Amino acid sequence: MPIDRVGANLFFQLISRRYERGPMVLTSNQSFGAWGEVFGDRVIATAILDRLLHHAVTLNIRGNSYRLKEKLKAGLLRPHDDDGSQPGGEI
Repeated sequence: MPIDRVGANLFFQLISRRYERGPMVLTSNQSFGAWGEVFGDRVIATAILDRLLHHAVTLNIRGNSYRLKEKLKAGLLRPHDDDGSQPGGEI
């Protein structure tokens, strides 16, 4: 979901205050290239990513989430119900 300008600015302030003070763990289902759209401002997204990635270790996990796997296993969701993608694709 897109974040409005106020939310983007508040998130930037949070990241800026935490920057180089201690570890942060963040998860996202969006690539870094899409963060400009998520935050509605490429400049603020770049500033956030600059601080987050400076000392970061990034992990790219592919495949179905545990929640989706459990739903599929339980028969609560068909493979195409979520967003039209095949199981194993990005969600």
